[in-house]
Amino acid sequence: MIRIVGLFTAFVLLAGAAFSPAAAEDKTITVFAAASMKNALDEIDAAYTAKTGVKFSVSYAASSVLAKQIEQGAPADVFVSADTDWMDYAISRKTINEPSRVNLLGNSIVLIAPKDSKIDNVAIAQGFDLAKLAGDGRIATGDVKSVPVGKYAKAALEKLGAWQAAEPKFAMAESVRAALTLVARGEANLGIVYSTDAKVEPGVKIVGIFPADSHPAIIYPVAATTTAKGETSDYLAFLRSTAAKTILEKYGFKFLVSPTT
Repeated sequence: MIRIVGLFTAFVLLAGAAFSPAAAEDKTITVFAAASMKNALDEIDAAYTAKTGVKFSVSYAASSVLAKQIEQGAPADVFVSADTDWMDYAISRKTINEPSRVNLLGNSIVLIAPKDSKIDNVAIAQGFDLAKLAGDGRIATGDVKSVPVGKYAKAALEKLGAWQAAEPKFAMAESVRAALTLVARGEANLGIVYSTDAKVEPGVKIVGIFPADSHPAIIYPVAATTTAKGETSDYLAFLRSTAAKTILEKYGFKFLVSPTT
């Protein structure tokens, strides 16, 4: 009898340990986010973890790459795209919970050069000669066929009449951060990136700003995937909060929604 009681007590203790908060599996949200979001989103996620204990697994890459990975079954709870096209693509593939979609942020594109470059104060307007400005060097941006920043760059240059002459000098990178690195290392004389990227890289300087009407509006939509965990909705709400707005605006993003408390 004593032995039975002992076994029962041991079972209760083990069961209690198994279901105690300390032994419970850590909650983790998996986020697939545009490469340009890294610095700001890392800070937001750290703030959310401090507040809730929820942890994050984040993959940063070009929106095109992420959308296709989600389509192929990669486990993700949240998708943050740097343009509406790739969010629309994901929705068309039935991988996004469409009602959760919010067009959260805005951005702008700029012309950058290495910090020690002699190029400075470029007036970007109709007819400006980007090819001549680059000289014998390369111009870095994201792949203009798929990476959002490259698509915005090409659209702007076409409208301004600078694309045809400059196209042969372009170095197409896999993401905006890869393009940023090429310029920071001096491997490209110029680059076209988001203003938020230029802001966090000390190896480059902004030498010109593209007119907002020279390209489609730069919009970052965010949404939960169709396989998102239950706690994802609270995280998406946090992304719309005043606390998140403060962080995002610090990095230069434009907050496009009314913040929640």
